[in-house]
Amino acid sequence: MRIEDIELLGDAHISTSIDTPLRADAFDKSDDEKIEVIQHHFKAIMHELGLDLNDDSLSGTPYRFAKMYVKELFYGLNPSNRPKLSTFKNKYGYKKLLIEQDITIDSSCEHHFLPIMGKAHIGYIPKDKVIGLSKINRLVDYYAHRPQVQERLCLQILKDLQDVLETEDVIVVINAKHLCVSSRGIKDKNSSTTTMEYGGCFLNLEERNTFLKQIDLLRNQF
Repeated sequence: MRIEDIELLGDAHISTSIDTPLRADAFDKSDDEKIEVIQHHFKAIMHELGLDLNDDSLSGTPYRFAKMYVKELFYGLNPSNRPKLSTFKNKYGYKKLLIEQDITIDSSCEHHFLPIMGKAHIGYIPKDKVIGLSKINRLVDYYAHRPQVQERLCLQILKDLQDVLETEDVIVVINAKHLCVSSRGIKDKNSSTTTMEYGGCFLNLEERNTFLKQIDLLRNQF
């Protein structure tokens, strides 16, 4: 894409599916091989910025950067890292709203590779299955740790939970701050972005409002 086209596109969110765009050969290389290649390229970036890589403080930075990208910030790109989501038979017949609130979002914007930081609030109404509460947090963390747009992140969490729980009655709300907004461009320090995706009974406005009122009520209590 030409520089002119990139500038014209700006920060527009364009996506053709809820899947993270990956090449077919995305996992042909091992993590160690990827770290080696990224280390080489980031060293070149630092050199072009005029930094002295012989300085003790900077000499190990290319490796640390590469390892962070592959092993930490973007570990969620690899499907083999998806957490095992343990579910249990709903033996006690719980059929009311269940909410997991204030789940930490620690992600990265795919347009500028700058942090996205916020909270996810997830609710579902069990049918035959319930899920271990910590598994919801792990699933959010997995999808967050890849280059993301917030809209896609919301959908990926929703669809995975619907599949695992075998119910459409799931709702996901994410509120987050984007450093690509607060530290560059408009440099608005106070704004945040809220996205919401839902299915099943939450298509009903009354059911949806019940969830939204509850997350506000719980936040005020704690």
